[in-house]
Amino acid sequence: MKRILVCEDEDTIRDFVVINLKRAGYDVYDVNCGEDALKAFAEQKGNFDIVLLDIMMPGIDGFTVCKKLREKSSTLGIIMLTAKAQEMDKVSGLMIGADDYITKPFSPSELTARVDAIYRRVCMSFVKDDTSTALESGPFKLNLKSRTVTKNKQPIDLTQVEYQIMEYFMNNKNTALDRSSILAHIWGDNYFGDDKIVDVNIRRIRMKIEDEPSNPKYILTIWGYGYKWDEK
Repeated sequence: MKRILVCEDEDTIRDFVVINLKRAGYDVYDVNCGEDALKAFAEQKGNFDIVLLDIMMPGIDGFTVCKKLREKSSTLGIIMLTAKAQEMDKVSGLMIGADDYITKPFSPSELTARVDAIYRRVCMSFVKDDTSTALESGPFKLNLKSRTVTKNKQPIDLTQVEYQIMEYFMNNKNTALDRSSILAHIWGDNYFGDDKIVDVNIRRIRMKIEDEPSNPKYILTIWGYGYKWDEK
């Protein structure tokens, strides 16, 4: 069963989300504050595929909950809900480990499309392909069975979004990839958001894999176009 934890302090919005996700086939567990979200996650032993988190809540806010949950699981799908369209809210959520964000108000179709996309990605993390082995580039080794990445044999803790981006780059070494193609490959052709989510995830990956994130050696920026994985 597809299990999702919804944390939203506004009753009408939470009810709207719960009803539409149940119609889409999800088993929904809903709470109205960050404290209860963390408690539910612990009591259910992390048995959720996705968590929807409102950012602005009394007590523990969504950013804090997101950070704590990401520390517990790299495969959990996390989507932030925000009433603000400001760029900083989106960037902040993505930088601390969220996979996506939805700006209120949103339609039932957008909600289910975004949740379904994250759920498919979560499911991929548990699929084992016996015919696949690994991708290697310089000091990096990407294991296609365990969906893990190492640098100089040291593990790098990546979310599933970050892993997929690394896989896409390493399958296209020394090839300039535009933001639209990265967005379509990772988030799907029908993604509702904008391509800035690509830039934020690239920034996050660089912080994990580059010796000097501000002067990257591996993920190079192609100004006005996109990015390229530089084979060393």
